[in-house]
Amino acid sequence: MFKAGDYLVLLALCALLLAAFLQLGRHAGEADSVIVRQNGTETIRLPLRLNRRHVARGPLGLTEIEIHNGQARIRRDPSPRQYCVQQGWLRHSGDIAVCLPNRVSIELAGTRQAHDSLAY
Repeated sequence: MFKAGDYLVLLALCALLLAAFLQLGRHAGEADSVIVRQNGTETIRLPLRLNRRHVARGPLGLTEIEIHNGQARIRRDPSPRQYCVQQGWLRHSGDIAVCLPNRVSIELAGTRQAHDSLAY
């Protein structure tokens, strides 16, 4: 059966796997601003340090963006399925919410991104 050394090797392997999982699962650095895009073009960059609401106009109507306590979300949108509203609060640099039918998106920006690029 197993000896004491076997348990030590198994424990060290589990610790190594846990450390690797935590390192790879980490999000990017802190976000400091929200980039609002309409039709793929950046229209405004808002700081996350100020609690406020911003309205962006798209082809279907108005999209309301809320910034509160260093995080941002799409509060209201006229899109039929509400996917961007259901995305919830964005907290980390690189997080994105896209309202495709209304052609409005928000992205959190900071010093470090979680990924180099997006592929569709």
